[in-house]
Amino acid sequence: MSETSSTQRCVIVIPARYASTRLPGKPLADILGKPMIQHVYERAQQVQNVDVVVVATDDARVMAAVEAFGGQAVMTSAEHSSGTDRLVEVMQRFPAAIYINLQGDEPLVRAADVQRLVDGMRQQPEIRVGTLCHPVGAREAQNPNCVKVVLDAGGRALYFSRAPIPFPRDGERARYLKHVGVYGYRAEVLAQYSALDKSMPEQAEVLEQLRLMHAGISIYAFEVEPTGPGVDTPACLEQVRRLLSGETAEEARLDKVKLVITDVDGVLTDGSIYYDATGECLKRFHVRDGLGIRMLEEAGIRVAVLSGRDSATLRKRIADLGISASRLGVKDKAEACRALMAECGALPHETVCTGDDSIDLPAFRTCGLSFAVADAPDYVKRQASGVLTLPGGHGAFRELSDRILEAKGLVHIATTADGFERSMTTVAQ
Repeated sequence: MSETSSTQRCVIVIPARYASTRLPGKPLADILGKPMIQHVYERAQQVQNVDVVVVATDDARVMAAVEAFGGQAVMTSAEHSSGTDRLVEVMQRFPAAIYINLQGDEPLVRAADVQRLVDGMRQQPEIRVGTLCHPVGAREAQNPNCVKVVLDAGGRALYFSRAPIPFPRDGERARYLKHVGVYGYRAEVLAQYSALDKSMPEQAEVLEQLRLMHAGISIYAFEVEPTGPGVDTPACLEQVRRLLSGETAEEARLDKVKLVITDVDGVLTDGSIYYDATGECLKRFHVRDGLGIRMLEEAGIRVAVLSGRDSATLRKRIADLGISASRLGVKDKAEACRALMAECGALPHETVCTGDDSIDLPAFRTCGLSFAVADAPDYVKRQASGVLTLPGGHGAFRELSDRILEAKGLVHIATTADGFERSMTTVAQ
């Protein structure tokens, strides 16, 4: 942090209310030995050319916790209805030109993203209010807790909503942007905020930024890479703990998948093996899995088959589905996965594999993401990134296919007639 001219002076304010309805005492929730508010504060301190970082709270326990780790905090009124109102009170104590409102329940916030907001507002004085956003898939866009924003050609917000906007009426692919609740305000905007009337859209959506837009104040959104989740509920808190401890978040990475490696017995089949009178091995495949494979391939996502067995039946099924990448009769599945990644031009973090038993664990460890089918042993499920809800041979692969298409914003391929017809040049089940 450094001293700057009065016209460029910047203060980061972290509102931290103790009495959260869904997670009481949220700012003090322990995450890897530190209160959550400390994680946010330390990330704020990494932002360059900021003059002050201060926590604004209404509770002495939060104040004491911040002071205990060496941070700066101020007590504010308990009557404030929003974090922005709390920011207005802090403004009287710390004069500045720009105020950044950084939520106290965002321990995964990236300093680089906040830096982009600070620098952008300094470089573009016409921006009176700035914020952040990033792309999300269609499935996440359906969640009303995920606030979406639509921008004009200049990056200004047209509207914020809990509904999935824009709405793809004719099944066309929509690009959804999730609003990240970090704001930058010019001092003069904050000074008039409390006098602004609550608009009907703000009250309907329960989104305070709509108050500014209703008053004719533009909000500029800087697009960043997808961020980690905030903490709203106990489940969110556990997810953040896992992420900060180094575990992988499935939904944050499915949109980056370029290659899917699937086992056969127990995943594409139910694991049953039959022999005809000639001794030929017979297997039962599920047609929906086959269509899931084709939809991924037509969307530009390679699918490769990996099996410890080899048979004429299996080779015929692979040929019917048009799969060009496979390794059959392999003993070392980890090495086979590495070879398939090289062949398909995918890195480990761009690769997901599916399996159902111990023989697949080396592949799980080699690929960036792994999924166990619903009827896999518990010890296999525990070592997978995620667990599917369907058993092998009963549509489990199709379930994974749909998840990937959703994460990439391509779910229209599976869910609409127009999307399917436009995307599928060849159809096989």
